Amino acid sequence: MSSLYPPASSAGAGIPDSGLAGPYPVGEYAAALRTKLRSFAHVQLMGELVNLRPSRARVYFELRDATGAIACSAWLKEWEAMIARGGAAPAEGMQIVVAGGCDYYPGSATSSPGFSFAVSDLRVAGEGDLLARIERLRRQLAAEGLLEHQKRLPRPLLPRTIGVITGEGGKARDDVRAALARRGWAGRLVWAFTPVQDRHAAPAIVRALGDLAAVADVEVVIVARGGGSLADLLCFCDETLCRTVALLGVPVIASVGHHTDRTLLDDVAAVSCSTPTHAAEAAVGVDCRRARAEQVAAAARLREHGRRAVLSRARALALLSRAPSAHVSRQRERLHQQLREIRAGARRRAESERRLTERRAVVLQRKAASYLLDCRERRPGDLERLTLALAGHDPQRTLERGYALVHSPDGDPILTAERARAARELRLRFADGVLPARIVER
Repeated sequence: MSSLYPPASSAGAGIPDSGLAGPYPVGEYAAALRTKLRSFAHVQLMGELVNLRPSRARVYFELRDATGAIACSAWLKEWEAMIARGGAAPAEGMQIVVAGGCDYYPGSATSSPGFSFAVSDLRVAGEGDLLARIERLRRQLAAEGLLEHQKRLPRPLLPRTIGVITGEGGKARDDVRAALARRGWAGRLVWAFTPVQDRHAAPAIVRALGDLAAVADVEVVIVARGGGSLADLLCFCDETLCRTVALLGVPVIASVGHHTDRTLLDDVAAVSCSTPTHAAEAAVGVDCRRARAEQVAAAARLREHGRRAVLSRARALALLSRAPSAHVSRQRERLHQQLREIRAGARRRAESERRLTERRAVVLQRKAASYLLDCRERRPGDLERLTLALAGHDPQRTLERGYALVHSPDGDPILTAERARAARELRLRFADGVLPARIVER
């Protein structure tokens, strides 16, 4: 028998004619298997770190690449010492190199067995291919403008119907219900239960999105899932899922993982929330319970103001109804006083206008008398002086002193001898008449 197998137990009968050794007790076989695996040579492995799960005593994670995966573990104190030596704490999706060997926990009657690669040392090699692929896809979606389509969609402040995509048995379902109940929302929820991890999740979520978008009453869709490792959330970085969400006509609110997790779905969705509770609050923008309380308070204040206004008007009407004659008398006295004031003002204004008219009449009379005096005494002398001045400039007086005026036959005055020679025919005007003349040069 190989060294892997322990001596066969005599307890119980084996399977007849099977040709196999045994039967052996499970505990003995598990112990022999652990011994055999631990005897394998220690080696170094390289891959991407996923599903990192620290516990009180040990740290568990997986190393993956394109062709396979292996479970790894390390004691917590040794893990912290390895990080201190390396200077950088490894994170999900990083490419790391680990040293160690195979280990096997045989389990017990109350615990399950498990295989792992016991890590004794590690080194961070750089960003893993998984994170690089996600980042390349994020840049591609951004270049195509798909990260902004959902964010430009109008979101109703108080939707009547909300679609929710989540796992049927997950805590996210209860969180969404509790948050909507706390806000007092009384609309309709349309559930779409799908896987939220593994390779079947993304196609199922895409189909659920299509189904919810086909429901005419659905105004907003919530995609919710609790926390998990990068490998658990990898389905929410699926390219088909992200493109479907980006081009969907209904706003999508993403709530995937913890607040430190960031998937491509968070980038393309209209809103990204850290928890399903926050997603429900983002879907219903109004705290309905508080709004109802405020409306009730406002209605109570309005009723009180209305009651006070009616009472005050009733009191005023009661006062007026008990003393109408006194009120009319006061109004009559006020009107009489106003009438007296109007009459007195009219009399004062008429007297003022009369006095002003009289003063204007006196002034006009004085101006008229002065004008008449001017016309009678001063104007004849002025006219005589003007007559003498005009007579002094009369051309006839000049002709009477012996001068003569020379004109052409057309009557134009001739002022120079040259023009007279050119005209030849002239007319000479004297004081007592006009004589024709002709220039004859010898």
